[in-house]
Amino acid sequence: MQKVLLIKAKRFGDSRGWFSETYNVARFAGFGLNEVFVQDNHSYSKPIGTLRGIHFQTPPHAQAKLVRCIRGRILDVAVDLRQGSPTYGRWVSAELSAENGDQLFVPVGFGHAFVTLEPDSEVTYKVTSLYAPSHDGGIRWSDPDIGVDWPLPPGGAVLSDKDTALPFLRDFDSPFAYDGTPLTLETV
Repeated sequence: MQKVLLIKAKRFGDSRGWFSETYNVARFAGFGLNEVFVQDNHSYSKPIGTLRGIHFQTPPHAQAKLVRCIRGRILDVAVDLRQGSPTYGRWVSAELSAENGDQLFVPVGFGHAFVTLEPDSEVTYKVTSLYAPSHDGGIRWSDPDIGVDWPLPPGGAVLSDKDTALPFLRDFDSPFAYDGTPLTLETV
């Protein structure tokens, strides 16, 4: 399936706090997600405005991602990179936070990025393929042809050297195929 999904958290609370089931294979199959996740990742970003992305892995090690923010708050972004898609280069976003518990599913064929909206933010995500450095790729976060409206602090984005040197979309020869489903953000 090649839909970006915003998965709303179901929390069960009492005087002690709350409980939430973040992944259930049967529940996710009901959303049309039958991916097998093989690796969990965890990132910590100290300053507001830390921007990571727009990242992806190319076939045969392409990754779908299930992303959530477990501390702080982020704007999470998915960019359509599927060759021939009528929504190629367009993006959708969702605010993920420790408070809302929402998750974003980013399928294969989409670039992924996020920017921190609070200090000391932590993000965890599951992926469907192991990290393969030779298939690691990305598009420049500030690409004008994509035009993500990043909510940055006055000092601008805090970036890695890698992210400042990523190519622009116009220089990218996408290995991802369009499956007939244009980019949408569906909430489940």
